[in-house]
Amino acid sequence: MCINSTKIDKLQNTPLQEKEIFYKGDLSLLQNPIVAIVGSRKPNSYAKTYTHKIAQQLSNAGVIVISGGAIGVDAIAHKAAGAKNTIMVAATGLDKRYPSINKTLIEEIEQKGLVLSQFEEGTPSQRYNFPLRNQLIVALADAVVVTYADPNSGSMRSVEYALKLQKSLYVLPHRLGESEGTNELLKEQKAQVIYDIEGFVKKFGKVSSNNGADPFLEYCATNPTYEEAVAKYGSQISMEELRGTIFIANGRVFTTL
Repeated sequence: MCINSTKIDKLQNTPLQEKEIFYKGDLSLLQNPIVAIVGSRKPNSYAKTYTHKIAQQLSNAGVIVISGGAIGVDAIAHKAAGAKNTIMVAATGLDKRYPSINKTLIEEIEQKGLVLSQFEEGTPSQRYNFPLRNQLIVALADAVVVTYADPNSGSMRSVEYALKLQKSLYVLPHRLGESEGTNELLKEQKAQVIYDIEGFVKKFGKVSSNNGADPFLEYCATNPTYEEAVAKYGSQISMEELRGTIFIANGRVFTTL
């Protein structure tokens, strides 16, 4: 099925307003506040953890998370938001599910959320499709969060389009030598840094006093020392490590989500 994008309010006054958009799923999601979360296909553990936290808390606050369905940051954002609270924009026709490693995730979003594409059925994955996909993600979003990006990455092309459309840009605070693309945005004062996730989420949705987050995982996301974590949670640390929800590295605890 397709929809004339002139009917999508968020695309008004953009170059995409005259395009046909193909879709599978629930178009009513377009009426909610929408925040894009994009970034590297190979984020570090810190970016993985905070991508998950931001997407989950946005979803709990009634905000729809939009991304591109790729491995890495995109997939983490979709999963953390939950299929019914996420929009995926495809870089292929809707009869394709790319990348194939995310086929199950994409099918779930089709059934419970919304998948969009600018490309007719039969269109394969091609290099020049991805900038077009990224433009649609940015155009539909009320704000764009880039959680990890190298200087010459596709995510930075999304940033260029976001700046052109005067979208609000947000990034995570990273150490020197990591996510140099987003660090450069901060240096040039083109993006705002997220220090307080709850405060950030309040800009777009309603934050509940109980956002459903797991206190144990919230604690582990702060990367405490192994000794501190055992003192606080005892044998749960080893149990969760066996389950694969956390891992220990360099004497500290990290989440795998």
